[in-house]
Amino acid sequence: MSLILRPFVPADEATALAARAEFEDEDFHFLPSDFDPRVPWAEWIAFMERNRQGIDVPEGGVRAAFLAAVVEGQLVGRTWIRFELNDFLADRGGHIGYGVRPAFRRRGYATAILRASVEIARSEGVGDILVTCDDDNVGSAATIERCGGVLESTVTDDLGVGFRRYWISQAFS
Repeated sequence: MSLILRPFVPADEATALAARAEFEDEDFHFLPSDFDPRVPWAEWIAFMERNRQGIDVPEGGVRAAFLAAVVEGQLVGRTWIRFELNDFLADRGGHIGYGVRPAFRRRGYATAILRASVEIARSEGVGDILVTCDDDNVGSAATIERCGGVLESTVTDDLGVGFRRYWISQAFS
């Protein structure tokens, strides 16, 4: 498999917006939850690149890379790699949030995306990596465990949603 993680580019706009729509019935955002479709795509791409460099990071946000997961020219998923944690990320969001478009699931892409994301996080100086998933997301839990994730705890948030907290140790890489 030749999965590549790369920044979104102008040619990704239509496919990324279609992918965003594919997730409307799921409790998951293909594009960041604060994505505003009224903002020109090129402007959003530039904002994401500045964020990756630690420039103009929104108040309360962290330096991060939001990357397309591409296989043979197809946008199969995405990853959001946070190089540091704020209070929310340290509790619920973690260092890495990844997703695979429904039509591309069960092909090993989630594992490939998470493994490549761990490599990028490590290259940016992240040690132990926190990855979380909903307690009932068996596929994501298995993916995280395949990538070396060790279950720290299962927690219920303020809304009554259970989620798992995994750590991928620096020693695993």
